[in-house]
Amino acid sequence: MNAAPAEREGWLAGAGVELFARWVGDGGPTVVALHGGPGASHDYLRPQFDLLARGRTILYYDQRGGGRSEVPRDVPLGWPEHVADLAVIASAPLHPPVTLLGFSWGGLLALLFAIEHPDLVGRLALVAPAGTHAEVRARFERTLAERQAAPEVAQARAALSRSGLRERDPDAFWRRAFELSVAGYFKDPGRARNLTPFRIAARAQRAVWESLAGMDLRPRLPGIAAETLVLHGRFDPVPLESSETLAALMPHAQLVVFEDSGHALYAEETTRFVKVMDAFLPRAP
Repeated sequence: MNAAPAEREGWLAGAGVELFARWVGDGGPTVVALHGGPGASHDYLRPQFDLLARGRTILYYDQRGGGRSEVPRDVPLGWPEHVADLAVIASAPLHPPVTLLGFSWGGLLALLFAIEHPDLVGRLALVAPAGTHAEVRARFERTLAERQAAPEVAQARAALSRSGLRERDPDAFWRRAFELSVAGYFKDPGRARNLTPFRIAARAQRAVWESLAGMDLRPRLPGIAAETLVLHGRFDPVPLESSETLAALMPHAQLVVFEDSGHALYAEETTRFVKVMDAFLPRAP
């Protein structure tokens, strides 16, 4: 049996902030993993993203204002600050051009970074990327709200409240409550158990979306020259046409649709996710 890849924790300098980081891998090229949220932490990409750490190193970090990368209240948290943090990481500890592996908002962050710093980007792997303009993000929010209000989800919440599990086993109760809180992201809500629980820092999330208000990235996508792989679940509340547009506008982009997945496709079709990503991400010979 193969040993688990090496792992270590530490801190990275961002643009005036310190960012908690974790390196997982057995050497080889470094791939920077960008979590979603905004305002989450990198933990919920694991353990599935760790499966890519063979022949390469996955560098995770908690983006400013989320997870263990706490910042004072007066520190700005908009998209330009996140891009600035990533520019420091890509320029200092690493050797550009870098490979970025972004999930959800992390995929949108990767695009913003590629637009602002094309010389620092080698490859982009975008997993269920968030919408590049307000209309798509609004459709996502409506679809997700409808799914979360579905009768079966509401009934499951009511059953959980009546179960007495909170008193008998608080950890199990909160795990089940988390699964129901993200059920709408999945093709099969039962697969939410495959997702590592996480929390969202509301201020960080709000600041990012407010900073993106009115922005439409589509006119700038044809200028991204990096080799790009876009993965999208057929049943993702983010409309599939959003990723189809990405692949059509970017000159070196390929779209792969996961037919049995929603948003968290890496937790729904893990084996295929690893196979497709392994073929695209750089690795040691």
